[in-house]
Amino acid sequence: MPNVIVVGAQWGDEGKGKVVDVLTADADLVVRYAGGANAGHTLVVAGAPLVVHLLPSGVTHAGKRCLLGPGMVIDPEALLEELDSCRKRGFSVGPEAIGVSHHAHVILPYHKELDGASDQGPNAIGTTRRGIGPCYEDKMARRGIQMWMLTRPELLGRALEGALAVTNPRLRQLGAATFDAGPLRDRLASLGSALEPYLCDTTSIIHEAMAKGARVLFEGAQGALLDIDHGTYPYVTSSSTVAGGACTGSGVGPTQIHAVIGIAKAYTTRVGNGPFPSELKGDLGEQLRKRGGEHGATTGRPRRCGWLDAVALGRAVRVSGISSLAITKLDVLQGISPIKICVGYRLDGETAEEFPTAGVDLERVEPIYEEWDGFEEDIRGVTRIENLPGTARAYLDRISELAKAPICLVSVGPSRSETILVDNPASPG
Repeated sequence: MPNVIVVGAQWGDEGKGKVVDVLTADADLVVRYAGGANAGHTLVVAGAPLVVHLLPSGVTHAGKRCLLGPGMVIDPEALLEELDSCRKRGFSVGPEAIGVSHHAHVILPYHKELDGASDQGPNAIGTTRRGIGPCYEDKMARRGIQMWMLTRPELLGRALEGALAVTNPRLRQLGAATFDAGPLRDRLASLGSALEPYLCDTTSIIHEAMAKGARVLFEGAQGALLDIDHGTYPYVTSSSTVAGGACTGSGVGPTQIHAVIGIAKAYTTRVGNGPFPSELKGDLGEQLRKRGGEHGATTGRPRRCGWLDAVALGRAVRVSGISSLAITKLDVLQGISPIKICVGYRLDGETAEEFPTAGVDLERVEPIYEEWDGFEEDIRGVTRIENLPGTARAYLDRISELAKAPICLVSVGPSRSETILVDNPASPG
C-alpha cells in the first residue's frame, strides 16, 4: 500500500491543507512531521473555513488517526486551543484520534519572547514570532524540553532552571522580559496533565500500522524554498521542509516511502522577507492577492504575489524527489492574459537556468519570462482535466514540462469538490 509525502514546492502557503484533506480519503494515518504553529492550513469544510496550525489536515475525516511527530515543535497551549476549536466544530479529536509524540519539543513562552525581540531591524527575517526558531535552537543545543517532560514536574523544573540560565541573560540583553523556573514549571505541568492522554510513541504506531498494510500520508509544513538547508537562507524556517524531513521527523526510513507529491500554486507567493525574483509589485500583484485571498493563515500578513517561477519549482522538485505535482488556485488566473512563467534568470549579463547558490545573487537576478494565453472561462465547476479550456491545459502542460514532473491534481476552487484528480498516488490502486 502506498505511503505518500505531501510537501510544499514553493515558499509555503501552496494549499497543502486542502490537498491533504482530499487525499486523506484514501489514507489510514496522517502524520505531521516538522514545524510548529507557524504553519497554517486553511480547510473549507461544509462551506465554512477551518484553520489548523498544529493538527494534521486529516483531522476533519472521521475514522482517521492523526499524529504529531517527533520532528515537530509544539506550543501546548496552542494545541489545546486547537483541539477545543475542532471539538466545537464536531470533529473527533480525542486520544483515540490524535496522538502526540513524546519526543516532540515544547515551545515555551521564552521562545516567543526571544523570537519577537531578536527579529528586529534591517536584517529581520520576518518570522511569525511563534517561537519556532528559538525552540529548534534549544533542541540542537540539547537544552530543549520534550513533551514527555511536562508530565514529570521535578525533572521539568531542573531542566527549566538549566535552560533559563542561558536564556534569561539573552532576554535581558535584548531588553525583553525574563522568566522564573518555578511558576513556569507549574504552568507547564498543568498543561502536561491535560495533554498526557495524547502523548505516545508515534514512531511505533506508524510502523505497526505499516506492518498491517495501512496507508500513511505524511503532511509537510511550509515549502522547500524555506528549508533550513536547501532554502533561500537566511530567509528560511528552522526545520527540514523537504521530503527527506518526513523520514527524520517521523522515524520512518526512506525505503518505506512510495511517492512524493509537491504542491505548487499556479502562480507564486511568499510571506516575510527574502528574495522573490518573479514578484509583482504593481496592480497585477494586488489583483492576485485579492482574488487568491493571499493573507497568511497564521499571521494575517499580506502575501507577496508573482508569476510562477519554474526555476525555483524545478529546484524544489529535485531536492524533494517530487514524483508528481498538485497545482492549486488555477481559478485565480481566470481573466488574466497573458500569463507569464519565469523560465530562467539573468545575472551580471549571463543567462542561468539554475537557482543561484548564493542568496545575495538571487536578490539581484532579472527573471526571464515566457508568455502564455490566459483563459476567460469559469473553471470552478470543472472535474475532469480534459474539460479545462485549451489554454489552461497548455499552461499546465508547460509547468509539468519545465518542472520535469507530471501533474496528479489540479485545484480549481477552495472546497473539496473543486478538485480535479488526474492520478492519485495515495490511492490503494
